[in-house]
Amino acid sequence: MIIKVPSHIPGFDHIADGGLPLGRTTMVSGTAGSAKTILAAQFLAEGIRKAHEPGVFVTFEETAEDLRRNMLGFGWDIAAWEEAGLWAFVDASPEPTWEPVVAGDYDLGALLARIEHATQRVRAQRLAMDSLGAALTRFGEASMLRREMLRIITAFKRLGLTTLLTTERRNEYGRIARCGVEEFVADNVIILRNVLEGEKRRRTLEILKFRGTPHHKGEYPLTIINGEGIVVIPLSAIELKQRSSDVRITSGNADMDAMCGGGFFRDSILLVSGATGTGKTLMATEFMAGGIGLGERCLLFAFEESREQLFRNARGWGIDFEGMEREGRLRVICAYPENEALEDHLLRMKRTIEEFGPQRVAVDSFSALERVSGPRGFREFVIGLTSFIKQQEIAGLFTAATSHLMGGESVTQSHISTITDLIILLRYVEIYGEMRRGLTVLKMRGSRHDKDIREFTIDGNGMHIGKAFREVTGILTGSPRHASSGEIEIIRNLFGRE
Repeated sequence: MIIKVPSHIPGFDHIADGGLPLGRTTMVSGTAGSAKTILAAQFLAEGIRKAHEPGVFVTFEETAEDLRRNMLGFGWDIAAWEEAGLWAFVDASPEPTWEPVVAGDYDLGALLARIEHATQRVRAQRLAMDSLGAALTRFGEASMLRREMLRIITAFKRLGLTTLLTTERRNEYGRIARCGVEEFVADNVIILRNVLEGEKRRRTLEILKFRGTPHHKGEYPLTIINGEGIVVIPLSAIELKQRSSDVRITSGNADMDAMCGGGFFRDSILLVSGATGTGKTLMATEFMAGGIGLGERCLLFAFEESREQLFRNARGWGIDFEGMEREGRLRVICAYPENEALEDHLLRMKRTIEEFGPQRVAVDSFSALERVSGPRGFREFVIGLTSFIKQQEIAGLFTAATSHLMGGESVTQSHISTITDLIILLRYVEIYGEMRRGLTVLKMRGSRHDKDIREFTIDGNGMHIGKAFREVTGILTGSPRHASSGEIEIIRNLFGRE
């Protein structure tokens, strides 16, 4: 069995099934801005911090001084590690006065001697080389390039080093590396991508091959966090093992509880969908207030309204958010979606949930978060957040805006509807020139629920759910109209309704 060395890079060791193969060479290929250099430096930094494994960093492009300065932003004090004998540089970056090298007269023998000396000096167990492509471009023929690659990989194995080499590629998809032979010589290949999707950049990591050892397939989103470095988000870590509770909790509205057969289940994921102004934020507010009234801790993420606006709205419905927050029972976090990438939002939200320990979480709204990602990235975000909340056995309520004022499906609904336990639809209903509001429980897993479309009103005391609409059709499709007496009679005869 091939032994693996944990990289200690968050999320990576899961998709690598334990880490990088011990004593082997892994090539990391990516376009400009895909985080190759950060990954190489983090591989050494985490080895020193978490496993006390010294390392050697070979640089062909950036100077050692530039790397020391650039990596301080991630909390990696390379200079201190050098003084402690845990990190050594082999600086092969070009000088401006260097003359061009004739390809046939160049080999890596001198460089290998410098690497071996640095390795022995700090007793290195890890090696990072950034970037191999800069060295290989000096070889004109593919056969010579392949020979030199085999030479350095064999030398690294002889030294017992677990090695990570970076190289460039010109396109996100297509040829793996610049010269076209590197991926065949290396034992393992990782691809970093920085794809432009809908005017937004999205970084991913893919393990293309690990010789003789398993790994998870496909692309996984990653992000770069100041003070930490790269964080990979492994959706394959999601497991359907969470428990299901029969305990009911209140929605914060007695009429809503009655429609749901006595309230929501303790570990439910709820989706409230409706057009702007139909009462989605009010339902999230009552959901928070209902939990706090029972002594629970509640967490609200808001992406459309400021704290002051949310607190003012809550006061207008008779709910004192400010007092609840002072008592430590409520936390409200407001953020503009465009301030961060969706992966950063996800990590921040998960860490806040772990730190605050709520029994209820509300997100208002998912639709605002759709703006900062493409469809694939948003789907991964939804799956990542909802699965995390379910694993924590927390009740979650998410709001989503429909694309049309009178109803219709949103992109959000298509991503989240299948993984939610309960869906509530809010609609405008126009009757004889008067605009009213309607509500229905579209689905509720594991429980009977009211199937009617009921009218509701909003006043200073919140939401009041009234009687069902009768003799009106087309509410959910956004085209409500009065049914004729003949149509009503036909329906009664078909379904036996009085």
